[in-house]
Amino acid sequence: MKISHTLIFLLLVLGFGQLNAQKSKMKKIFNGKNLDGWVVPAPESCWTVSKGVLLVKSEPTKKGAILWTEKSYQNFVLQAEFLMGEGTVDSGFFLRSENDQIQIGISGSLKRDMTGSPYIPKLRYPVEATGVKELLKPKEWNSLQIKVIGNTYTAYLNGKQVMTYTSEGMAASGPIGIQLHPGNEMSISYRKIMLAEL
Repeated sequence: MKISHTLIFLLLVLGFGQLNAQKSKMKKIFNGKNLDGWVVPAPESCWTVSKGVLLVKSEPTKKGAILWTEKSYQNFVLQAEFLMGEGTVDSGFFLRSENDQIQIGISGSLKRDMTGSPYIPKLRYPVEATGVKELLKPKEWNSLQIKVIGNTYTAYLNGKQVMTYTSEGMAASGPIGIQLHPGNEMSISYRKIMLAEL
């Protein structure tokens, strides 16, 4: 079967069009200037924005808190870059509720790095992300992408898939949260927080 050059050209154009459409879905949910679109918990001094970067830092009482989006989401791809700061970094993204979290940094219960792994309060860490030790750059910016479809989510660290998990009790819809774990003296920076609804 012969395929004309015109048809090949049209297929390529349509393919690139689909790729561009997929890319255009990604929208900033952190504008890099302030925390518009987010519900800022007290103490507000834990969440500061400067030059496109969100600095999450514990305060003297180490109470911890969660920064939630005002908007709720169902199926989505979330991506962000993070830079480990000082102290015992224990942070991550909550997905639709406090029941499902993708960990960034040191697990308080396991006392070791569990970046990319899911944390569920009743189950703790039902699976562990793989290959993280080789991928994670402790003193450089790292990228984390999380794809959520139904009650299954997949995490990619610096472009490599490290974990997939199906959470039976996951909320069907809800906001996205950034954790500042209580009890720790720590800091972590985030930037380029974007999301595409699926």
